[in-house]
Amino acid sequence: MFFGRSPLLRAVALPLLLASASCLWAQSPENVLIVSNGDSPVSREVAQYYQRARSIPTANLCQVRTSTSEVIRRAVYIELEKAISKCLTPVIRYIVLTQGVPLRIEPTAQALTINSDGASVDSELALLYSRRQGKQFPTAGLVPNPFFRQRDTPFQQRAFPIYLVTRLAGYGLPEIRAMIDRGLQARNRGRAVIDLNDESDREGNNWLRTAALLIPGDRCVLDESTKVLSGLSDVIAYASWGSNDKSRRQRFLKMQWLPGAIATEYVSTNGRTFARPPATWNIGSWNDRQSYWALSPQSLTADYLLEGASGATGHVDEPFLQQCPRPEQLLPAYLGGRNFAEAAYLSIPFLSWMNIVIGDPLMRLR
Repeated sequence: MFFGRSPLLRAVALPLLLASASCLWAQSPENVLIVSNGDSPVSREVAQYYQRARSIPTANLCQVRTSTSEVIRRAVYIELEKAISKCLTPVIRYIVLTQGVPLRIEPTAQALTINSDGASVDSELALLYSRRQGKQFPTAGLVPNPFFRQRDTPFQQRAFPIYLVTRLAGYGLPEIRAMIDRGLQARNRGRAVIDLNDESDREGNNWLRTAALLIPGDRCVLDESTKVLSGLSDVIAYASWGSNDKSRRQRFLKMQWLPGAIATEYVSTNGRTFARPPATWNIGSWNDRQSYWALSPQSLTADYLLEGASGATGHVDEPFLQQCPRPEQLLPAYLGGRNFAEAAYLSIPFLSWMNIVIGDPLMRLR
Protein backbone atom coordinates (compact mmCIF):
# COMPACT_ATOMS: atom_id res chain seq x y z
CA MET A 1 0.00 0.00 0.00
CA PHE A 2 1.02 3.65 -0.41
CA PHE A 3 1.87 5.90 2.50
CA GLY A 4 1.89 9.71 2.43
CA ARG A 5 3.57 11.97 4.98
CA SER A 6 1.62 13.51 7.82
CA PRO A 7 1.22 17.34 7.90
CA LEU A 8 3.73 17.53 10.77
CA LEU A 9 6.37 15.49 8.95
CA ARG A 10 5.71 17.46 5.80
CA ALA A 11 6.28 20.70 7.73
CA VAL A 12 9.62 19.36 8.98
CA ALA A 13 10.82 17.88 5.69
CA LEU A 14 10.27 20.87 3.42
CA PRO A 15 12.34 23.33 5.50
CA LEU A 16 15.14 20.75 5.59
CA LEU A 17 15.19 20.65 1.82
CA LEU A 18 15.06 24.41 1.50
CA ALA A 19 17.84 24.82 4.08
CA SER A 20 19.97 22.37 2.15
CA ALA A 21 19.42 24.27 -1.09
CA SER A 22 20.26 27.63 0.51
CA CYS A 23 23.65 26.35 1.67
CA LEU A 24 24.88 25.40 -1.79
CA TRP A 25 28.20 26.55 -3.20
CA ALA A 26 27.75 26.15 -6.94
CA GLN A 27 30.41 24.45 -9.02
CA SER A 28 31.06 25.36 -12.63
CA PRO A 29 32.18 23.71 -15.89
CA GLU A 30 35.74 24.88 -15.16
CA ASN A 31 35.80 22.39 -12.28
CA VAL A 32 35.18 19.35 -14.54
CA LEU A 33 37.83 17.15 -16.16
CA ILE A 34 36.54 14.87 -18.95
CA VAL A 35 38.53 11.67 -19.51
CA SER A 36 38.28 9.81 -22.81
CA ASN A 37 40.07 6.76 -24.17
CA GLY A 38 41.84 7.60 -27.42
CA ASP A 39 41.53 3.96 -28.48
CA SER A 40 37.71 4.03 -28.20
CA PRO A 41 35.75 5.98 -30.84
CA VAL A 42 32.62 6.10 -28.68
CA SER A 43 34.65 7.43 -25.75
CA ARG A 44 36.00 10.29 -27.84
CA GLU A 45 32.53 11.12 -29.19
CA VAL A 46 30.92 11.13 -25.74
CA ALA A 47 33.67 13.42 -24.43
CA GLN A 48 33.22 15.88 -27.28
CA TYR A 49 29.43 15.88 -26.99
CA TYR A 50 29.47 16.49 -23.23
CA GLN A 51 32.17 19.15 -23.53
CA ARG A 52 30.02 21.12 -25.97
CA ALA A 53 26.77 20.53 -24.04
CA ARG A 54 28.20 21.83 -20.75
CA SER A 55 30.67 24.34 -22.21
CA ILE A 56 33.57 22.60 -20.48
CA PRO A 57 36.87 24.33 -21.35
CA THR A 58 38.75 22.53 -24.09
CA ALA A 59 41.79 22.46 -21.81
CA ASN A 60 39.78 20.18 -19.50
CA LEU A 61 39.63 17.37 -22.07
CA CYS A 62 41.99 14.58 -21.04
CA GLN A 63 42.57 11.89 -23.65
CA VAL A 64 44.43 8.80 -22.48
CA ARG A 65 45.28 5.56 -24.23
CA THR A 66 44.38 2.44 -22.32
CA SER A 67 42.56 -0.85 -22.60
CA THR A 68 39.04 -0.75 -24.03
CA SER A 69 38.05 -3.73 -21.88
CA GLU A 70 35.61 -3.07 -19.04
CA VAL A 71 37.73 -5.17 -16.67
CA ILE A 72 41.45 -4.52 -16.18
CA ARG A 73 44.28 -5.65 -13.93
CA ARG A 74 45.61 -3.42 -11.17
CA ALA A 75 48.81 -2.75 -13.14
CA VAL A 76 46.79 -1.33 -16.03
CA TYR A 77 44.83 0.84 -13.60
CA ILE A 78 48.01 2.28 -12.13
CA GLU A 79 49.15 3.44 -15.58
CA LEU A 80 45.68 4.88 -16.25
CA GLU A 81 45.77 6.83 -13.01
CA LYS A 82 49.19 8.25 -13.88
CA ALA A 83 47.91 9.44 -17.25
CA ILE A 84 44.85 11.11 -15.72
CA SER A 85 46.96 12.72 -13.00
CA LYS A 86 48.96 14.59 -15.65
CA CYS A 87 45.75 16.30 -16.82
CA LEU A 88 44.65 17.56 -13.42
CA THR A 89 44.85 21.19 -12.35
CA PRO A 90 44.08 22.83 -8.98
CA VAL A 91 40.55 23.85 -10.06
CA ILE A 92 39.33 20.32 -10.86
CA ARG A 93 36.66 18.99 -8.49
CA TYR A 94 34.96 16.44 -10.73
CA ILE A 95 36.34 13.75 -13.00
CA VAL A 96 33.98 12.49 -15.70
CA LEU A 97 34.89 9.15 -17.26
CA THR A 98 33.36 8.23 -20.59
CA GLN A 99 32.13 5.00 -22.16
CA GLY A 100 35.21 3.08 -23.29
CA VAL A 101 37.30 3.94 -20.23
CA PRO A 102 37.76 0.73 -18.16
CA LEU A 103 35.12 0.11 -15.53
CA ARG A 104 36.45 -2.39 -13.02
CA ILE A 105 39.77 -3.43 -11.45
CA GLU A 106 39.88 -7.21 -11.27
CA PRO A 107 40.49 -8.65 -7.78
CA THR A 108 43.43 -11.00 -7.33
CA ALA A 109 41.39 -13.39 -5.17
CA GLN A 110 38.34 -15.05 -6.68
CA ALA A 111 36.31 -15.17 -3.46
CA LEU A 112 35.01 -11.68 -2.76
CA THR A 113 35.26 -10.45 0.81
CA ILE A 114 35.23 -7.08 2.52
CA ASN A 115 39.04 -7.14 2.16
CA SER A 116 38.98 -7.56 -1.62
CA ASP A 117 41.53 -5.65 -3.69
CA GLY A 118 39.03 -5.29 -6.51
CA ALA A 119 37.24 -1.98 -7.06
CA SER A 120 35.59 0.17 -9.64
CA VAL A 121 38.00 2.40 -11.55
CA ASP A 122 35.74 5.31 -10.59
CA SER A 123 35.85 4.74 -6.84
CA GLU A 124 39.62 4.21 -6.90
CA LEU A 125 40.13 7.45 -8.83
CA ALA A 126 38.21 9.39 -6.18
CA LEU A 127 41.28 8.96 -3.93
CA LEU A 128 43.65 10.43 -6.51
CA TYR A 129 43.36 13.88 -4.93
CA SER A 130 44.80 12.59 -1.65
CA ARG A 131 47.39 10.46 -3.44
CA ARG A 132 48.64 13.57 -5.22
CA GLN A 133 49.12 15.11 -1.76
CA GLY A 134 51.33 12.15 -0.77
CA LYS A 135 48.78 10.08 1.14
CA GLN A 136 48.94 6.31 0.74
CA PHE A 137 46.10 3.80 0.98
CA PRO A 138 46.08 0.01 1.22
CA THR A 139 45.21 -1.73 -2.03
CA ALA A 140 42.80 -4.13 -0.35
CA GLY A 141 39.70 -3.21 1.60
CA LEU A 142 37.67 -0.06 2.12
CA VAL A 143 38.64 3.58 2.59
CA PRO A 144 36.14 5.75 4.53
CA ASN A 145 34.61 8.49 2.41
CA PRO A 146 35.21 11.82 4.21
CA PHE A 147 32.21 13.40 2.42
CA PHE A 148 29.74 10.73 3.59
CA ARG A 149 26.63 12.24 5.23
CA GLN A 150 27.85 15.83 4.76
CA ARG A 151 24.48 16.92 3.40
CA ASP A 152 24.58 20.47 4.74
CA THR A 153 28.27 21.15 4.09
CA PRO A 154 29.66 22.54 0.82
CA PHE A 155 32.04 20.27 -1.06
CA GLN A 156 35.52 21.73 -0.69
CA GLN A 157 38.63 19.66 -1.22
CA ARG A 158 40.59 21.16 1.63
CA ALA A 159 37.94 19.63 3.91
CA PHE A 160 37.16 16.56 1.79
CA PRO A 161 40.34 15.60 -0.12
CA ILE A 162 38.77 13.54 -2.92
CA TYR A 163 37.59 13.92 -6.50
CA LEU A 164 33.93 13.28 -7.27
CA VAL A 165 34.09 10.80 -10.14
CA THR A 166 31.12 10.07 -12.36
CA ARG A 167 30.79 8.23 -15.65
CA LEU A 168 28.88 8.95 -18.85
CA ALA A 169 27.96 5.46 -19.98
CA GLY A 170 25.10 3.49 -21.45
CA TYR A 171 24.33 0.93 -24.12
CA GLY A 172 25.43 3.18 -26.97
CA LEU A 173 26.18 6.71 -28.11
CA PRO A 174 22.52 7.70 -28.78
CA GLU A 175 21.50 6.62 -25.28
CA ILE A 176 24.38 8.50 -23.66
CA ARG A 177 23.68 11.67 -25.62
CA ALA A 178 20.02 11.48 -24.61
CA MET A 179 21.02 11.08 -20.95
CA ILE A 180 23.23 14.19 -21.16
CA ASP A 181 20.45 16.18 -22.82
CA ARG A 182 17.92 15.17 -20.16
CA GLY A 183 20.32 16.27 -17.43
CA LEU A 184 20.45 19.74 -18.95
CA GLN A 185 16.64 19.91 -18.81
CA ALA A 186 16.38 18.89 -15.13
CA ARG A 187 13.74 20.74 -13.13
CA ASN A 188 12.65 20.39 -9.52
CA ARG A 189 9.29 18.72 -10.02
CA GLY A 190 7.80 15.25 -9.87
CA ARG A 191 7.73 12.48 -7.28
CA ALA A 192 10.24 10.27 -5.52
CA VAL A 193 9.22 6.60 -5.71
CA ILE A 194 10.47 4.44 -2.84
CA ASP A 195 9.74 0.71 -3.04
CA LEU A 196 10.48 -1.58 -0.10
CA ASN A 197 10.54 -5.30 -0.76
CA ASP A 198 8.46 -6.29 2.27
CA GLU A 199 7.35 -4.94 5.64
CA SER A 200 10.38 -6.09 7.61
CA ASP A 201 12.52 -3.75 9.68
CA ARG A 202 15.80 -4.85 8.21
CA GLU A 203 18.36 -2.13 7.77
CA GLY A 204 17.98 -1.42 4.07
CA ASN A 205 14.25 -0.97 4.44
CA ASN A 206 14.76 1.41 7.33
CA TRP A 207 17.02 3.60 5.17
CA LEU A 208 14.31 3.68 2.52
CA ARG A 209 11.67 4.62 5.12
CA THR A 210 13.89 7.41 6.44
CA ALA A 211 14.33 8.75 2.92
CA ALA A 212 10.55 8.94 2.61
CA LEU A 213 10.29 10.80 5.91
CA LEU A 214 12.71 13.45 4.68
CA ILE A 215 10.79 14.16 1.47
CA PRO A 216 7.59 16.27 1.46
CA GLY A 217 4.57 13.96 1.45
CA ASP A 218 3.08 15.32 -1.75
CA ARG A 219 6.33 14.48 -3.53
CA CYS A 220 6.78 10.91 -2.31
CA VAL A 221 5.25 7.54 -3.12
CA LEU A 222 6.22 4.93 -0.51
CA ASP A 223 5.18 1.30 -0.82
CA GLU A 224 5.85 -1.22 1.95
CA SER A 225 3.97 -4.14 0.44
CA THR A 226 5.34 -7.02 -1.61
CA LYS A 227 4.05 -5.36 -4.77
CA VAL A 228 6.63 -4.06 -7.27
CA LEU A 229 5.87 -0.48 -8.26
CA SER A 230 5.87 0.09 -12.01
CA GLY A 231 4.26 2.28 -14.65
CA LEU A 232 4.17 5.41 -12.48
CA SER A 233 4.29 8.89 -13.97
CA ASP A 234 6.27 12.03 -13.06
CA VAL A 235 9.16 10.12 -11.46
CA ILE A 236 12.11 12.32 -10.47
CA ALA A 237 13.83 9.85 -8.09
CA TYR A 238 13.60 6.12 -7.46
CA ALA A 239 15.00 3.83 -4.76
CA SER A 240 14.40 0.11 -4.23
CA TRP A 241 15.93 -3.35 -3.85
CA GLY A 242 15.93 -3.86 -7.62
CA SER A 243 16.12 -7.49 -8.62
CA ASN A 244 16.79 -8.44 -4.97
CA ASP A 245 13.06 -7.89 -4.48
CA LYS A 246 11.69 -11.43 -4.76
CA SER A 247 8.55 -10.12 -6.43
CA ARG A 248 10.45 -8.42 -9.25
CA ARG A 249 10.24 -10.47 -12.43
CA GLN A 250 10.60 -7.90 -15.19
CA ARG A 251 13.67 -6.12 -16.42
CA PHE A 252 11.92 -2.81 -17.14
CA LEU A 253 9.62 -0.92 -14.75
CA LYS A 254 8.04 1.26 -17.47
CA MET A 255 8.22 4.39 -15.34
CA GLN A 256 7.67 7.81 -16.90
CA TRP A 257 10.95 9.44 -15.93
CA LEU A 258 11.20 13.22 -15.82
CA PRO A 259 14.34 14.97 -17.12
CA GLY A 260 16.87 14.86 -14.29
CA ALA A 261 15.44 11.71 -12.71
CA ILE A 262 17.84 9.48 -10.75
CA ALA A 263 17.70 5.84 -9.63
CA THR A 264 19.41 3.86 -6.89
CA GLU A 265 18.96 0.27 -5.71
CA TYR A 266 20.52 -2.33 -3.43
CA VAL A 267 21.84 -4.67 -6.12
CA SER A 268 25.28 -6.27 -6.03
CA THR A 269 26.18 -6.24 -9.72
CA ASN A 270 23.88 -3.75 -11.44
CA GLY A 271 26.87 -1.75 -12.72
CA ARG A 272 28.80 -4.82 -13.89
CA THR A 273 28.62 -3.95 -17.58
CA PHE A 274 27.36 -1.46 -20.13
CA ALA A 275 27.32 -4.02 -22.92
CA ARG A 276 23.81 -4.24 -24.35
CA PRO A 277 22.00 -7.49 -23.47
CA PRO A 278 19.86 -9.28 -26.04
CA ALA A 279 16.35 -7.85 -26.29
CA THR A 280 15.06 -11.20 -25.01
CA TRP A 281 17.16 -11.12 -21.84
CA ASN A 282 15.36 -10.71 -18.51
CA ILE A 283 16.49 -10.68 -14.88
CA GLY A 284 16.74 -14.19 -13.52
CA SER A 285 18.04 -16.38 -10.71
CA TRP A 286 21.52 -17.24 -9.44
CA ASN A 287 20.41 -20.87 -9.71
CA ASP A 288 19.77 -20.53 -13.43
CA ARG A 289 22.95 -19.83 -15.37
CA GLN A 290 20.92 -19.50 -18.56
CA SER A 291 19.50 -16.27 -17.12
CA TYR A 292 22.93 -14.65 -16.65
CA TRP A 293 24.15 -11.64 -18.59
CA ALA A 294 27.78 -10.63 -17.99
CA LEU A 295 28.13 -13.29 -15.27
CA SER A 296 25.05 -12.23 -13.29
CA PRO A 297 21.24 -12.53 -13.46
CA GLN A 298 20.66 -9.23 -11.65
CA SER A 299 19.06 -5.97 -12.79
CA LEU A 300 21.20 -3.44 -14.67
CA THR A 301 21.83 0.23 -13.97
CA ALA A 302 21.93 0.91 -17.71
CA ASP A 303 18.31 -0.24 -18.08
CA TYR A 304 17.10 2.69 -15.96
CA LEU A 305 19.05 5.05 -18.22
CA LEU A 306 17.65 3.36 -21.31
CA GLU A 307 14.11 3.87 -19.99
CA GLY A 308 14.71 7.57 -19.40
CA ALA A 309 16.47 8.17 -16.08
CA SER A 310 19.22 10.80 -16.24
CA GLY A 311 21.51 9.43 -13.54
CA ALA A 312 21.96 6.32 -11.41
CA THR A 313 24.23 4.59 -8.94
CA GLY A 314 25.54 1.07 -9.35
CA HIS A 315 28.09 -1.53 -8.30
CA VAL A 316 30.61 -3.40 -10.42
CA ASP A 317 30.68 -6.29 -7.95
CA GLU A 318 29.35 -7.26 -4.52
CA PRO A 319 29.52 -4.16 -2.28
CA PHE A 320 27.65 -5.71 0.69
CA LEU A 321 24.62 -3.79 1.94
CA GLN A 322 26.47 -1.46 4.34
CA GLN A 323 28.53 -0.07 1.44
CA CYS A 324 25.57 0.70 -0.85
CA PRO A 325 24.55 4.35 -1.37
CA ARG A 326 22.18 5.45 1.40
CA PRO A 327 18.88 6.62 -0.07
CA GLU A 328 18.09 8.74 2.99
CA GLN A 329 21.16 10.81 2.10
CA LEU A 330 21.00 10.74 -1.70
CA LEU A 331 17.36 11.55 -2.39
CA PRO A 332 16.84 14.48 0.05
CA ALA A 333 20.16 16.04 -0.94
CA TYR A 334 19.39 15.84 -4.66
CA LEU A 335 15.80 17.04 -4.30
CA GLY A 336 17.09 19.77 -1.99
CA GLY A 337 19.33 21.28 -4.67
CA ARG A 338 22.69 19.49 -4.52
CA ASN A 339 24.16 18.62 -7.87
CA PHE A 340 24.10 14.93 -8.73
CA ALA A 341 27.76 14.18 -8.02
CA GLU A 342 27.67 15.74 -4.56
CA ALA A 343 24.34 14.13 -3.65
CA ALA A 344 25.65 10.74 -4.75
CA TYR A 345 29.00 10.93 -2.99
CA LEU A 346 27.62 12.15 0.30
CA SER A 347 25.48 8.97 0.24
CA ILE A 348 28.40 6.55 -0.35
CA PRO A 349 30.11 5.36 2.87
CA PHE A 350 33.39 4.08 1.43
CA LEU A 351 35.77 4.59 -1.50
CA SER A 352 38.24 2.27 -3.21
CA TRP A 353 35.26 -0.04 -3.48
CA MET A 354 32.62 -1.24 -5.97
CA ASN A 355 30.45 1.88 -6.37
CA ILE A 356 29.91 3.85 -9.57
CA VAL A 357 27.90 6.99 -10.26
CA ILE A 358 26.49 7.34 -13.78
CA GLY A 359 25.52 10.76 -15.10
CA ASP A 360 26.46 14.40 -15.46
CA PRO A 361 28.05 15.55 -12.18
CA LEU A 362 26.71 19.10 -12.64
CA MET A 363 23.10 17.96 -13.17
CA ARG A 364 20.91 19.76 -10.65
CA LEU A 365 17.20 20.29 -10.09
CA ARG A 366 16.39 23.97 -10.54
